[in-house]
Amino acid sequence: MAEFTMELNDDQKQVRDWIHGFAADVMRPAAAEWDEREETPWPVIQEAAKVGIYSLDFYAQQFFDPTGLGIPMAMEELFWGDAGIALSIVGTGLAAIGVVANGTEEQIGTWIPQMYGTPDDVKVAAFCSSEPDAGSDVGAMRTRAVYDQAKDEWVLNGTKTWATNGGIANVHIVVAVVDPELGTKGHASFIVPPGTPGLSQGQKFKKHGIRASHTAEVVLEDVRIPGSCLLGGKEKLDERLARSRERARSGGGERVKNAAMATFEASRPAVGAMAVGTARAAYEVALDYAKTRTQFGRPIIDNQGVAFQLADMRTQIDAARLLVWRASWMAVAGRPFESAEGSMSKLFASEVAKKVTAQAIQILGGNGFTREYPVERMHRDSAIYTIFEGTSEIQRLVIARTISGMPIR
Repeated sequence: MAEFTMELNDDQKQVRDWIHGFAADVMRPAAAEWDEREETPWPVIQEAAKVGIYSLDFYAQQFFDPTGLGIPMAMEELFWGDAGIALSIVGTGLAAIGVVANGTEEQIGTWIPQMYGTPDDVKVAAFCSSEPDAGSDVGAMRTRAVYDQAKDEWVLNGTKTWATNGGIANVHIVVAVVDPELGTKGHASFIVPPGTPGLSQGQKFKKHGIRASHTAEVVLEDVRIPGSCLLGGKEKLDERLARSRERARSGGGERVKNAAMATFEASRPAVGAMAVGTARAAYEVALDYAKTRTQFGRPIIDNQGVAFQLADMRTQIDAARLLVWRASWMAVAGRPFESAEGSMSKLFASEVAKKVTAQAIQILGGNGFTREYPVERMHRDSAIYTIFEGTSEIQRLVIARTISGMPIR
């Protein structure tokens, strides 16, 4: 296992510079247009596919970086380019990770290629978990999956919400309840193939930020899928449900719950890295502006009121990155998050993104409040980081419970 280091190696630097170049040359020039259109930026995704950024191979290479820094480095650079377009590029990865983590080799080989398509015919995938009444409270999930043994089919009914690429995806991965009595331990994930009858797009959300990323409801009405579309297979599901029932009877359910929490913890640093990218982008705009904008005969950065804000912004961004890198390294090194370090990184970075982008607007003054400058968009985009992948309140709850050992509510 690689030792922790704050210095990227030559290969990592090459990858970082490559992604940064794509973000600067392709994503940034298109950012304002797709934000205004509030549509999926298919041409940009296609360009990303042609150069190799929009592919499972690319994300796999970063994921298996032995230092743990591949994914946060890539996320920071892409979201430095533009958060909405970046989420359109990386959104398919959520569904792909769901299949890789839970699926059989046959399922991985069959469905992952269909999620991405080809550079000439790009596809996207959607991961559908949240529901209108089940966001932070995943135990309130109502979407049901019932097994029809006679036909070896699963029948899905329910409504999912906040689904990135929901309804426009080639492949949907849907989390559903198979045993209501087991609560969150009675959930399973299913592949809904392209063109399956009964799946439709519900409301498409008009959002405050990340507007180039498609977010919608997914409605499931008697959606029938083959038994082979249960991720991991029915034998594995039956064994897992049996163990959960036995643990529930013996009072051992809490251990399962903590294992699931550890899985969520490991994914949160990537969102923190996204927030760092957006914060860094806004800081750089503000710094450049402060050095070139003159008032009273001198650049405004000559004033402590502006210079000290920029000093604080840079300090907070670097601190957020270090928390993200620490948690990412701990995850790949198998170190336990004994103080909820994954949640710490996501909480701090997301709050920093909101604060730094707001400060950038203040430094630009009236210009910052217009769409002629990108900090206005960056500030709108930053709001999502304190909401998705667990709100800031949920992160604080996780951290408080972990450090105290108490069932804080």
